[in-house]
Amino acid sequence: MTTTAEAPARRTGSAPRRRTLARPRPEGAAAALVVLALLGAAIWAFSDLRLNLATIVDGFGNAADFAARTLPLDFPPIGELLGLAGQTLAIVVCATLVASLISVPVAVLAARNTTLGGAGRFGARVVIVVARAVPDVVLAIVFFRMFGFGGLTGVLAMGLHSVGMIGKLYADAIEQVDEGPRTAIRAAGGTRLQQLVSGVLPQVLPSFVATSLHRLDINLRVSVVLGFVGVGGLGQAIADSLRTLDYQRGMALASVVFLLCVLVEIVSGSIRQALLGVREERGRKPGVLAALTGRKPGVQVPVQRGAGLVSGDAGSYRNERSRPAISPQWTAARLRRAGYWLLTALIVAASIWGADISFAQFERAITNFGPTLALFWPPETGGILGELLAELLVTVQIALAATLIGAVLALPIGALAAANVAPSPAVAKFFRGVVLAVRGVPELVLAIVFVVITGLGAVAGAFALGVGSVGLLGKLVADSLEEVDRGREQALRATGANRLQVFFAATVPQAAPAFVAHVLYQLDTNLRSATLLGLVGAGGIGYYLLNASRVLEFGVVTTVLLLTFAVVMLVELLALWLRKILHA
Repeated sequence: MTTTAEAPARRTGSAPRRRTLARPRPEGAAAALVVLALLGAAIWAFSDLRLNLATIVDGFGNAADFAARTLPLDFPPIGELLGLAGQTLAIVVCATLVASLISVPVAVLAARNTTLGGAGRFGARVVIVVARAVPDVVLAIVFFRMFGFGGLTGVLAMGLHSVGMIGKLYADAIEQVDEGPRTAIRAAGGTRLQQLVSGVLPQVLPSFVATSLHRLDINLRVSVVLGFVGVGGLGQAIADSLRTLDYQRGMALASVVFLLCVLVEIVSGSIRQALLGVREERGRKPGVLAALTGRKPGVQVPVQRGAGLVSGDAGSYRNERSRPAISPQWTAARLRRAGYWLLTALIVAASIWGADISFAQFERAITNFGPTLALFWPPETGGILGELLAELLVTVQIALAATLIGAVLALPIGALAAANVAPSPAVAKFFRGVVLAVRGVPELVLAIVFVVITGLGAVAGAFALGVGSVGLLGKLVADSLEEVDRGREQALRATGANRLQVFFAATVPQAAPAFVAHVLYQLDTNLRSATLLGLVGAGGIGYYLLNASRVLEFGVVTTVLLLTFAVVMLVELLALWLRKILHA
């Protein structure tokens, strides 16, 4: 009886009660409020811009008229078409190469484990953020005044802007390396440069190449926008056709850009998968760039020093006393790898030639550097500061509404594109194809289409960016869903849960933080893109930017740049803070 009476006493005594949920943190609560505030602002922007399906339905007549004026498509002669496509690809390749080369030292300084000090890391991070915040079209306007016509303007504009993305991803890759090889080299007396070249570079090289290929896809679509400010290639040909209302030629060239984007996306995507080890995990052969790096994905590269090899463990050595440390034999694999590197070098050389880069332009730029900067400083308002601020607000509204549209559409499409969520592999492949097709259409082309359907203004810009967001967000959502822990899904299935219950109870909770981070990244991207869509009348401050550059009011261009930069930086810092809270 005593034992029976004491048991409830112990249960109701001073023993602490277990919590089933973690105690809310102030940072988490603040982050949740900010996310809700952004959601409310997006809904307000959607409503204030009067976005609805009725607008699109009413514009079907305009779309039919436009199709009648567009069809049949008028392609230029094959020689001219190949020349334009080759020039576009050459400029894009050179721009991506310039960005990759600049990003390597910037990333080394920005990475926590390789930086030279706190000041160096802060400075490198500032360079990355500023490069992301300054629109490439503004850089193109500045460089056009310095270098004049030619591919060099597009190469530098896209290249410097791309440092913002490539430098950040390079730095993240460096911070995630295995420190074992580098520590072993340092213990053996290696210098800092030797540690980087032999201990860090072999590990991050596949990620570096994959990141550069991903940026190559983006730059190909950006090249269309820069054609409207004088950068040669397909983009400039499209701009010239639209200015003369030659829609048959303009849409024909736009379809060529679409095919190029899809082709480059397929090729680079398959190479990235093989390079990062996805295909190896599925038992497939490695791709071209896996052979280029001379390593199997997922297998650490040993570092050669003296007569031994340094493995991933700092204290683990495997001596090879039976043979000296000499160059490896010229096997078939090494010959193939050397051939791939030679092919890459030839492509780069052909791109430098095809981009029509004249080094004499650098002399002109040095001469005109001071006078060119004087044109852009000090900032001027041109008596339209009120209009600029109002259009800046419209630009923010376009970005918010487009992100909301993209998120709503990308969640179901991305879920059906995920292999672990789709009802069948065929469904997953179909929606992966849908995402790929949407990613292949440049936002500026979508803006032109929606301007025709809905008329000039912010509605066209919001719908264009919203549909364009499905391409990136849908892919990121699918990848995030496929990366969740499958054990929780299997556990729920074992209890008899159906597919829908498994999705909402096991899959979505794991992928939710990544989805929020992806939406924030898309908002950051849409804010910069919304600045550019005004070039074709899709609303926002971009219209004033283009007009100011055409009438040589470069002080107004600087004012537009500063206003846009301030808003982009605010969103960038907010997104960085939220991502830090989500990953804490």
